[in-house]
Amino acid sequence: MTMNKYHPYIPNSEEEVEAVLLRSLGLTEVGELFRDVPSSVRLKRPLKIPESSSELEVERRIEEVLNENLSIKDLPVFLGGGFWPHYVPAAVEEVINRSEFLTSYTPYQPEISQGVLQALFEFQSMVAQLTGMKYSNCSMYDFSSALGEAARMAARVTGRLKILIPEFISPLRERVLKTYIEPAGMRVVKYPQENSTGQIDVEALEKLCDDKVAAVYLENPSYLGFVEEGVEPVEETTHSVGATLIVGVDPLSLGILRPPGDYGADIVVAEGQPLGLGLNYGGPGLGVMACRDPSLLRQMPGRIVGMTQTVEGDRPAFCLALQSREQHIKRERATSNICTNNALYAIAAAVYLSLLGSDGLAELGKTIAAKSRYAMEGLSSISKVEAPVFQAFHFKEFVVRIHAPIRIEDVNKRLLKHGVYGGLPLRSEFPNLGNAALLCVTEVHSKEDIDRLVDAIRLEVG
Repeated sequence: MTMNKYHPYIPNSEEEVEAVLLRSLGLTEVGELFRDVPSSVRLKRPLKIPESSSELEVERRIEEVLNENLSIKDLPVFLGGGFWPHYVPAAVEEVINRSEFLTSYTPYQPEISQGVLQALFEFQSMVAQLTGMKYSNCSMYDFSSALGEAARMAARVTGRLKILIPEFISPLRERVLKTYIEPAGMRVVKYPQENSTGQIDVEALEKLCDDKVAAVYLENPSYLGFVEEGVEPVEETTHSVGATLIVGVDPLSLGILRPPGDYGADIVVAEGQPLGLGLNYGGPGLGVMACRDPSLLRQMPGRIVGMTQTVEGDRPAFCLALQSREQHIKRERATSNICTNNALYAIAAAVYLSLLGSDGLAELGKTIAAKSRYAMEGLSSISKVEAPVFQAFHFKEFVVRIHAPIRIEDVNKRLLKHGVYGGLPLRSEFPNLGNAALLCVTEVHSKEDIDRLVDAIRLEVG
């Protein structure tokens, strides 16, 4: 038998081809390839794959399946907790779908990558201005990985191995943080927050801060939406022991809240998904990272684009000024192994911020805060609903607690019957909060959407 009639790169289920493959591997049957998979979890029947169909038939079947799905265009979604429903201007997708951005790889050769480099430089400049910091890299993978890298940066600069994190932190970020730092011999310790307001217990934080602390991590707004009002005491406590202050933010909140640079942050991290990226089935995200001090800049992972000028003509020119990857410097001196990151999304964020400008960002922040407040007031008018649970200023997200013999998960199921997608149940993440959920309200929610949410909960709970 000859194999010439079979294309080598196309999987083939012909018995003759299978026999040749098995002989070359020294096997008698395909099942031997999966001997390390327990038989108890193996499928005992053939796959339910239909007979071959025409292109038209396949297209119709796929459309039937897809039409069973619902999206944020079909009903208002009040789910947040890490990815949030925001409006994406058409110009953002138009720009990043241009082939020079969409298909470009890491701009190693600056002489042919000036467009991409300039766009990334603009992103860095906007992030630095937005956060009140001096330096920014041109993006990380997501919020969680940026936090993990920030913690390791702090450890390298201070020579210490302990990271203090808030009680009400995203469980996902906490897990990723531990994954990043534990191989380096580092550990996390949680500091408490007030049960009624969510504000940091500064006295407890002071007791935890010693000469072994590399960094104190503060989220503002927090994972649960409340804003920390006493940031100065936290900064003073952190720096009094020579530790690094890392602040996690919602970038859209900086249109109305003070930038972390104004209250002494050393490193700022954030999720850039609200900056024109959409939901995309939960990813990918965009990690934002900025820092204040040159010593931290030298420890920053990823890539930093710099602006210089041409030798002839003195025209502006751009290049990768700092690259701390193991491919460029000695491996033991590399700060990270990040390779091609989400540079396309960094460009999208730059386009988004350019479209809004400082006035537009402030207006958007006010709109989100006002709509969040309207939703909280409406929900708090229901006798069996507590909204918000934490008595503090909230931005975009807030915790709602149901005082009724009905689980929040069941409430969410009933809300779907009213054409509303509810919040994120918090029972497994924060059992002390009880029968609670995290709700998200943004600029995409109309007054009618919020009223529908309130009316639906009133019917099902009140």
